[in-house]
Amino acid sequence: MDLIKHNFKTGIVQLRVTDLDDLWYLRQIIDPGDLITGKTTRKVKIGDSENAKVVKKTLTLKVEAETIEFGEDNSSLRVNGRIREGPEDIPRDSYHAITLSEGTEFTIQKTQWLSYQRQKLEEAAEKRFSYLLCLFDREEALFALTKKYGFEVLVKIKGEVPKKDKAQQITKDFQQEIIKALDVYAGRYNPEHIILASPAFYKEDLVKKIKDKELLKKIVLGVCSEVDESALNEVMRRPELAATLKDSKAREEQLLVEELLTEINKQGKAVYGWQDVKNAAASGAIQSLLITDAFIQKKREEGKFAEVDELLKVIDTLQAPIHIISTEHDGGQRLSGLSGIAALLRYKLS
Repeated sequence: MDLIKHNFKTGIVQLRVTDLDDLWYLRQIIDPGDLITGKTTRKVKIGDSENAKVVKKTLTLKVEAETIEFGEDNSSLRVNGRIREGPEDIPRDSYHAITLSEGTEFTIQKTQWLSYQRQKLEEAAEKRFSYLLCLFDREEALFALTKKYGFEVLVKIKGEVPKKDKAQQITKDFQQEIIKALDVYAGRYNPEHIILASPAFYKEDLVKKIKDKELLKKIVLGVCSEVDESALNEVMRRPELAATLKDSKAREEQLLVEELLTEINKQGKAVYGWQDVKNAAASGAIQSLLITDAFIQKKREEGKFAEVDELLKVIDTLQAPIHIISTEHDGGQRLSGLSGIAALLRYKLS
């Protein structure tokens, strides 16, 4: 995301959407009541007679957000609400949706930008390195790309392997097929690193067959127990990949959830659930808050976002970091199992 202009004193920030990952961030940043200004199209009646034409016009509108939802294919974000400013022929207080997609330039105006919202804005604007993950064994391989909020599975391929009870001639070298796919995806996405992970010694065998020196420079080896989507999370938490994945948001969030679960299991400095987190905030005990994107969205849909917003403001005054955890990865799913909201504490509550 491009941060074109910002003035947090007036509450106005001008942005440009540069990739689809930005939409996930914007869904967390834009709140009901925010004023969104941008170009949009709207059907307008020309003339007052019965034969008046209805045409689509491109115009600039300012809308007070009420609902913030992804489009059907997740390639856009629709901010729907009442029109507050626009051309004279557009009725005030009528409803309109401004669609945000790749390339859209628009402004957000808030009465107050909280610290965590500024942080999310900075995260979206900074360059985040992508990592290509290849998990494989002798029979199958899974390729995935890290995103700012989780993973995108690119492809799963299966190899031809001889069955133990049947004599079978194999015409393809499965590891060569994997190397070809690595070369294609490395060229297409230009990842910062390529993580090869496998059970046993398969990864070492495959690396010996790679002749491309530029490809080899990017490869880092890891371990996985399975070749499936759940193993992607396992690989991201591997200690041998800590230095390689230091800029990975998904890894950072998963380790936070691990720390939370450790504290809960030993009945230490952690709480979870809406009421317990509220009580901890009121006591000033919160060190950091973990809340899922799904929890926030559910409260919006129930018309109860105001109470979440109030809690976030209290925690913001405590100068405690607020982590919005994506449910696209294992960490967020595990946090959802704890109601979707939890906190690490400065001290243990009695």
